[in-house]
Amino acid sequence: SAKVPRDAAFAELRRTVCDLYTRRLGPHEMVLCVDEKTSLQPRTRKSPTLPAKPDQPVRVEHEYERKGALNLFAAFDTRTGKVYGHTAERKRQKEFIEFLEKLDREIPESITIISVVLDNLRMHKGKQVQAWLAKHPRFVFHHPPVHCSWMNQIEQWFSILQRKRLRIADFDDKAHLAERLH
Repeated sequence: SAKVPRDAAFAELRRTVCDLYTRRLGPHEMVLCVDEKTSLQPRTRKSPTLPAKPDQPVRVEHEYERKGALNLFAAFDTRTGKVYGHTAERKRQKEFIEFLEKLDREIPESITIISVVLDNLRMHKGKQVQAWLAKHPRFVFHHPPVHCSWMNQIEQWFSILQRKRLRIADFDDKAHLAERLH
């Protein structure tokens, strides 16, 4: 039989997150998995990327020009697969709250419980975020156990994004990168 973790708090956090993913939700509920993909760099290649040809792979110029970096805040709806995104130059409570405000505007008011699965980052638990949550009671944060980022389903979406859109990061500037991310 499977071993039960010795740490009861760990087991309870795991159970809570798994329950959010598997139980039938009421029409007034939704579950979002939230995280940030940081330091996304638009790199302008010094020569154009050449497409694959018969017996030749895609050819990517190794020299590029740096154009700064963006952070992608993303939320994955576990029932519909919809992804909400927001890009920002920095990653602080201020930008995280801007993203939460965007979610609050875009998610219908008929959804009165928004369970948010997100990691234990200080930015997610800071005083400004706690004050925002107090004014927006439909948002309820759930944190998986420490060292269990794999339990956050947004990580699978980030992996797909990395493989399909960011493997060759050939963007003119941050605006072009943000457009392609959205």
